[in-house]
This record gives sequence, C-alpha cells and structure tokens, in this order.
Amino acid sequence: MRAVIELGGTHVTAALADPGTATVARTVRRPLDARGRADHILGAVVRCATELAAPEGLVWGVAVPGPFDHDKGIARFEGVGKFDDLYGIDVRAVLLDGVRPRPAHAVFLNDAHAFLLGEWRAGAARGHERCAGITLGTGVGSAFLVDGDLRRQGPGIPPQGRIDLVRVAGRPLEDSVSRRAVLARYGDGGGDGAADVSDIAERARAGERHARDVLDGTFRTLGAVLAPHLRDFAATVLVAGGAMAGSWDLLRPALRAGLGDTPVTLRAAGLGEHAALVGAAAYAAAES
Repeated sequence: MRAVIELGGTHVTAALADPGTATVARTVRRPLDARGRADHILGAVVRCATELAAPEGLVWGVAVPGPFDHDKGIARFEGVGKFDDLYGIDVRAVLLDGVRPRPAHAVFLNDAHAFLLGEWRAGAARGHERCAGITLGTGVGSAFLVDGDLRRQGPGIPPQGRIDLVRVAGRPLEDSVSRRAVLARYGDGGGDGAADVSDIAERARAGERHARDVLDGTFRTLGAVLAPHLRDFAATVLVAGGAMAGSWDLLRPALRAGLGDTPVTLRAAGLGEHAALVGAAAYAAAES
C-alpha cells in the first residue's frame, strides 16, 4: 500500500492505494476552499493526511493541478483563480513537517497525469501502448502516456504536456472549454444564470436546444483542438475524466465530431474518483 493525496479545487483526499492491484483500501476526504488563505488550505491538507493514519516512513504520492513545480514540490499558482495564495510555498516541506506519522518523502505529479496513469494500469486505457487523457472540471487537464511512461514533450505533445496552453483564435483554450466558458455561453444566450454545468446537461437531455448547442459547441471545439495532437502522438485511446465527464452521453458525440476522422477510441474513465489515487500510488512506488 502507498499513501497518496489528491488536491482538487473543492476537496482534498488522502488514501491508501495499492498500485499493483489498483485498489484503494481507505480514504479520507475533506472539503477545501481553493480561494482561501494558504494556512487554511495547507492546514486542511495536513489534517486530512494525518487523519489517514498511514504507517510512518512511507513515500507519499501527491497529485496536484498545475502550475506547480512538481520536482521541487513548490506551488506556482498565479492568476489561475485557485490556490493563488500558495504561490512560492514549499508544499513538500509543509507535508513532511506536519503530517503524522511522519512521511519519509513526498513526490508530486500533475493530477491529470495521475488520472491517466491510474486508467492505464487498471481502467479505460488498459492494454493501450500510446494513450492520452483529459480531465474536464474547472478547466482542462491533459496527459500523454507511452507504455506507462508519462511524456511531457515529443511529437503531438503540447507545451509541457498541457493542452490548456494551446490557444484558440488567439485566446487560451479555457476561454472556450471550461466550466466558466460553458456557464458564460449559456447565460449569454439567455439561459438561467444560476445554472451549473450539471443543470445545463440535464436540460439538454430534456430537449432544451440552447443547452444542447452550448455543450455541442464547447466539445466540438475541444475535439478540433485535440485532433492534430492525437494524430501526431499516435494515441489509440483518449480517456476522459473529471466532473464534466459525468455527462459523457452528451459530450462524446460532440467530441467525436470535433475529432473528425482522427483514428482514436474514445472512452470515459473506468476507475472514477480512484483513478488519480491509483496513479499517484504507482508514481510513488516508481520514485521510491
């Protein structure tokens, strides 16, 4: 078993996960305010990890969103609307000093990378040598994997392995594909300004044309952006996870349309919320 942490925009999860069997034995999940003060955020993370009561001396795997210096364990969030107060803080040192029983070390990886690594080991990407993953939540995360090896550069891989750094019509991708982009487009077209993405999805299923058009347009755009990268990378499967992937029945057709004739299989995540935990455990095992 490996001890792991997943840091999300609304919650933090600590768990004991077995990368060999892709099972999660125990989890502790706590709410988190990503816009809060650094001491509140890190205090919540340390308390959650301590409550897990993992054995002393383990190497912990920590899945965190970017921008983050994963090698040094230092937060680089700036102007992204979440975790901004953590900028410049040595998160590794905070965990090693604060978590009890004390860890031996902590290794960090991008949360989308952890997601795809978990799905490759035991989920929707299992059996594929070259695979790509996207996480659809507050923004868009991405990962590229070759035979279980995370790749951050090479043919088809966007800068730093991050599809969110690609620009659409001169603007960041997340201006077109993100939770805020979906809500803004829905509201601008006369939709309910209090609706969230899940509400828009339900209205699309119920036959509301505007809701369907918003989702179709958003994910056709994402498919068109991904298409050349997936072709050049020669991915055989694209796995989608994250909160918005819960509406896969609506997202998949639009994503497929945007991808055109790109020869890639589309799959929804198979491990659900456990994918990033399993992936972080596998990464910690490899780095031990």
